[in-house]
Amino acid sequence: MTIQQPTAIRGARTRTSRTPTKPHGQWALDGTEPLNGNEEFKLADNGLNVRERIETIYADGGFGSIDPTDLHGRFRWWGLYTQRKPGIDGGRTAQVEPHELEDEFFMMRVRIDGGQLTTQQLRVIGEISTEFARDTADITDRQNVQLHWVEVQDVPEIWRRLEAVGLSTTEACGDVPRVILGSPVAGIAADELIDPTPQIREIADRFLGDETLSNLPRKYKTAITGHPSQDVVHEINDCAFVAVEHPELGIGYDLWVGGALSVVPRLGERLGAFVPPERVAEVWHGVTRIFRDYGYRRLRNKARLKFLLADWGTEKFREVLENEYLESPLPDGAAAPKPNSLGDHVGIHRQKDGRFFVGAAPLVGRVSGSTLTALADLAEAHGSQRIRTTPHQKLLVLDIDESRVESLVAGLDALGLSARPSLFRRGTIACTGIEFCKLAIVETKVNAARAIEQLEERLGALEPEIGRPITLHVNGCPNSCARIQTADIGLKGQLVLIDGEQVPGYQVHLGGGLANVDREEAGLGRTVRGLKVPADGIADYAERVIRRYLVDRTGADETFAQWAHRADDEALQ
Repeated sequence: MTIQQPTAIRGARTRTSRTPTKPHGQWALDGTEPLNGNEEFKLADNGLNVRERIETIYADGGFGSIDPTDLHGRFRWWGLYTQRKPGIDGGRTAQVEPHELEDEFFMMRVRIDGGQLTTQQLRVIGEISTEFARDTADITDRQNVQLHWVEVQDVPEIWRRLEAVGLSTTEACGDVPRVILGSPVAGIAADELIDPTPQIREIADRFLGDETLSNLPRKYKTAITGHPSQDVVHEINDCAFVAVEHPELGIGYDLWVGGALSVVPRLGERLGAFVPPERVAEVWHGVTRIFRDYGYRRLRNKARLKFLLADWGTEKFREVLENEYLESPLPDGAAAPKPNSLGDHVGIHRQKDGRFFVGAAPLVGRVSGSTLTALADLAEAHGSQRIRTTPHQKLLVLDIDESRVESLVAGLDALGLSARPSLFRRGTIACTGIEFCKLAIVETKVNAARAIEQLEERLGALEPEIGRPITLHVNGCPNSCARIQTADIGLKGQLVLIDGEQVPGYQVHLGGGLANVDREEAGLGRTVRGLKVPADGIADYAERVIRRYLVDRTGADETFAQWAHRADDEALQ
């Protein structure tokens, strides 16, 4: 295996006797000597290099031929994780060795920057799913499509088909710049401030697969939106750009850094800087290199950018960015106004060109390859060749003539994609869960889908009174892939004690949310001591707390989140 030395880092120095005995592992201050096993394998061989071994060795030799370090490390750089072996219950997730949890199949993540797909691309994903992935496909809350049951023997052919239509799995996972979230209505919304597509493409074209950025301390997430609904969950990304109008400089972006959830949630912060569109890629590159050079590498659970920002503060972060990484300082800028609408784009909406886009809700992001292929056919039959995925596990079909909207809506319904969903279906998302994920403790997709069905039956008549979606996010473990701390009702998978018996269930977070038309700013949910929900009791709990909210709220304008933060513990049981 070829050993690659890291690219020289500005300011890197040899550790001295004055260096703390336990440095953070910041390349720019402590040097590049690896301080844990993850840093050792990344330094020994760039994760991007594993592709050649997959194509020339592992695809021929099968699962048993894969080097363990590649399997459990570098495969992620190409969007591949081993999936969970069936039949291992959640109670054993933390008790058995990692290799005992894994099956000889892979989850494969198809990277979709900005959520933009052609119908041809969607059809290829669907065909890959049906041929190589047992017809599995999930729309994620990172605008990707995840496939399961993929065998290493088939990976080179899957790559060939994806890349033939301009798609890839490059850096879809790993300690790298992950997929760039983008406004799903970029370039088509009548009320957008700016189309961020050129900025998204410039970042992806210049830096995707860049070996100087392929060894970051941890994963690194980006979001860019030009829409006033602020539809890319920017507050929980490492680096985000939100469209804003500067009184003197025109339309550009407000810069945010340092957001992330997981077990230590932290909302991103504004740097107070205005970024002209032509400087977005430069600024993104600067923030990314700060993370590479100054990010903490010694302890993996402290390696996200949010920890560096917490220690530095925004003033120092901006100072380092402008003085060490940018060609010139950035102008000061004000915050973007409060969002003007919900950002999931569900429903029927007029485009700036007079045609319409239709936003539809799958059931908690779960679709199939055959559904995606049928959706491509349906869209083309209605004159569209463009599909968008969203950060809310939704799908949009663009460019529909008004006379054909209702026909499209009916066709979507037949595929299980609702353009007029219930509030409960619209507001619910779920992570992969124990079916495929080695970290999960509890089932998510099935439990969440069952809860939606039950809530529609029990509370459907109250939807006019409820008035707005009450978001329900279901996660199979503490890592918050389904953003549990930013939901009205967030459920964190764990083993819980119910009537003295330990069973799969969820800890409850209440009243979280990101900035939207109903709230001034983002905020994390609260937890109530002792409040746990069994895995089969989601609907029972949600019904109980929603009914209590309707009784106790001060008026129709008080949101569930506002009520949840002021309610006493008894009301939230």
